[in-house]
Amino acid sequence: MRMFCYPQKFHFQGDNMPSAKQLADIGYKTFSASMMLLTVYGGYLCSARAYRYFQLRSARRRAAEEQKTSGAL
Repeated sequence: MRMFCYPQKFHFQGDNMPSAKQLADIGYKTFSASMMLLTVYGGYLCSARAYRYFQLRSARRRAAEEQKTSGAL
């Protein structure tokens, strides 16, 4: 009896078809990897949006300060 151990290469040739457990493990690993990538990409999008927000806010503050100082003269 051969036990499933990590990491294992999956060979899909002839009578050596993967068992249901191996297929489930492949599906789980694929799903987990895609969720990790989506999480990283979502973090990137969130941080890019926050960076843009703070850049625009500081630009607006600078413009407001310039307007105040030019109006006072």
